[in-house]
Amino acid sequence: MFCWQLKNANAEQGLFLGIIFPRISRIAQKKIVFRFIFHYFVTMTEDEITYKIRGSIFKVYNELGPGLLESVYEAALIYQLRKDGLKVQSQVPLKILYDGNELPCDFRLDLIVENQIIIELKSVENLKEVHHKQLLTYLKIAKKHIGFLANFNTSDMSKGIIRKINGYR
Repeated sequence: MFCWQLKNANAEQGLFLGIIFPRISRIAQKKIVFRFIFHYFVTMTEDEITYKIRGSIFKVYNELGPGLLESVYEAALIYQLRKDGLKVQSQVPLKILYDGNELPCDFRLDLIVENQIIIELKSVENLKEVHHKQLLTYLKIAKKHIGFLANFNTSDMSKGIIRKINGYR
């Protein structure tokens, strides 16, 4: 049942909803079905997700400012991303395969948003070339397409957010 059908549900559809949710009102039944459809079947594009991620990063930066530890920004960003309706995983283990064997290494991705986009957080005076290479390597190994390198220890956050693209699709 699509969103427009929920608005114009006829008696037959109402009966169907009443069988699934017998003890709640039709309006509540429609809300439940709408949330289910929206949450499980409506997916955002990469551009919509990255737009929300950038907004969340700016909200955290504007609230906390520069100079704190990376772990503080990570906790605040996880909270903000979830508040903005995104699914977030933190400190996700990254398996390294070499010659068909998993290496006993303990690499962790700072954040993965919507199981699509990697966010690597930093709180350093200057980003170095190795930080950029690290994110690109994580994207390649994790087989993800887009990643963000976010350095919170800067006076201009618009220059502290760098979007990286991996050729993998």
